[in-house]
Amino acid sequence: MKILYGIQGTGNGHLARARALVPELRALDIELDFIFSGRAREDFFNMQLFGDDWRVLKGASLVTQQGRLDTLKTIKHNNFAELIRDIRSLDVSQYDLVLSDFEPVTAWAAKLAGKTSLSISHQAAFFENIPKVSGYRSAKMLMRYFAPTDHAIGLHWHHFGQSILPPLIEPLQASAVVAGKYVVYMGFEAIEQVVAFLRPFDSYHFEVFAKVPHKMTVGHIQINPLSHSEFHAHLLDAEGVISNAGFELASECLHLGKKLLVKPLAGQFEQLSNALALQAMSRATVMQSLDQAVCAEWLLLPPRRANYYPNVAKTLAAWLLKAHQQNQWSDQQTLVDSLWLQLEQPYHCDYSFGEQLKPGLVI
Repeated sequence: MKILYGIQGTGNGHLARARALVPELRALDIELDFIFSGRAREDFFNMQLFGDDWRVLKGASLVTQQGRLDTLKTIKHNNFAELIRDIRSLDVSQYDLVLSDFEPVTAWAAKLAGKTSLSISHQAAFFENIPKVSGYRSAKMLMRYFAPTDHAIGLHWHHFGQSILPPLIEPLQASAVVAGKYVVYMGFEAIEQVVAFLRPFDSYHFEVFAKVPHKMTVGHIQINPLSHSEFHAHLLDAEGVISNAGFELASECLHLGKKLLVKPLAGQFEQLSNALALQAMSRATVMQSLDQAVCAEWLLLPPRRANYYPNVAKTLAAWLLKAHQQNQWSDQQTLVDSLWLQLEQPYHCDYSFGEQLKPGLVI
């Protein structure tokens, strides 16, 4: 079996899912080619897993400024004529399957060529009845048509009574916690603002990861360049995490039992809905801005219990190969049920929580 795997490069969550799934696909002798889009080639890091021949296309990406989605700059930044040219010129004829994690070039190329395509992504969960903030009609439409595929498998922290899978993450195991240690990753915030936010909490130690050229120390704040391996080494023994409201890092925090303080990207439907789901599950404190008063309360919360998700990647890879062999892509319910039954302590959701965030609710 030969797969073309398209991976969205905006943020690191899509890459993190691929890092979990790729080894399991290769273990089944599935041949893989990779296309990444959404950022420049030089901005990708720790890419050894994907070999030497992975390609980068411009695709489409979001532009943010001071922790807020900038819609106008997003429109100006994206070259839609180039996107269309890349879609039309991409030859997918040699592949048995085009697999897309919210990557538009591969998804649309497969659709135009009539090639079987499958989406495995958090975004696909939004096609189901899951917690979502009200409004944002255009964002919901964009999510549906940005990278359309023949079949889709959504991922989320809880099943919410829908046919979706648990998070697709690497098989991490928590270490003994270092008291007072916190990991901070806020890729949409200026590093100067993050340091100013953390500066008053000098009885704690913060390991900050950001797009910087080298390590820097500012008192009790250690600033680190982006690194997949080093980030996880610090995550395993941290008390908690301060981040934006991306899906993959929050998945790892729930899996490992880390306290979570999130600031969703303002104006971004997916992150706002992620924050809403975390609140409805009583699993994260949400702040609208870099709010030191909220952070002070959150730091005093007790630790969380680890609640390990099953090995979704291994089960999913086996299902994918079987689905190809039998040409049966729609039969997903057995896969869904088998994975949720492996979760020892299923999360609960307050379905009456509503469609609006409650910033400052310390939980």
